[in-house]
Amino acid sequence: MKVAIVTGAGSGIGRATSRKLLDAGYQVALFGRRQGPLEETAAGHKAALVLPTDVSDENAVEKSFMAVSEMFGHLDLLFNNAGAFAPGNTIDEIPYSDWKTTVAVNLNGAFLCARAAFKLMRHQTPQGGRIINNGSISSHSPRPGSAHYTSTKHAITGLTKSVSLDGRRFNIACGQIDIGNAATDMTAAIAEGVPQADMTLKAEPVMDVAHVADAIVNMASLPPEANVQFMTIMATTMPFVGRG
Repeated sequence: MKVAIVTGAGSGIGRATSRKLLDAGYQVALFGRRQGPLEETAAGHKAALVLPTDVSDENAVEKSFMAVSEMFGHLDLLFNNAGAFAPGNTIDEIPYSDWKTTVAVNLNGAFLCARAAFKLMRHQTPQGGRIINNGSISSHSPRPGSAHYTSTKHAITGLTKSVSLDGRRFNIACGQIDIGNAATDMTAAIAEGVPQADMTLKAEPVMDVAHVADAIVNMASLPPEANVQFMTIMATTMPFVGRG
């Protein structure tokens, strides 16, 4: 049976994807800061392993990946999904503490989990696996007032390319999914009104988060010799192409 790790599995895209992977026959280790939401994600699924993990904590990440290795013996997939959203503002009004928190989770956490997954995949038998990073529409084009968040998501693209290149020798594929306006609790404000490039507030279309989960499972189901390097999935009429 295939084994996956999903970070940020306690809500939103992480929860939807975890459940889709479980339905597809994966054993799934659920990473997230809070045990309660992880247990809600796992409810009714015997193949789910709840591992409360702060992805910005190096020791916590190493401990949880070791637990997965010890329990399952191998790792096929990491969905590197955990993310943080700090309040938006112009760069001169973004507190450094918000910058550090965003970088700690969105970038440092993604690095730590990719590093740990790569290590397991490189040294297991048979060698190899797949890492899918959650980028964002913001890895291409920012919203106003998002210097902290957008910077981390642009950096994820660099991480994806580097891991993809490094992984070639070890049968490790790395791709990225850039998601726009999936309907989750964290993005509820999008349907009510969010800042546009002309400084107005406008409601934007959203899509069912299940479509994102389906896309990730599809990326994960490819054979080792094929990889979706980058995928953009978005609400069809959201302002992305031509944003700004």
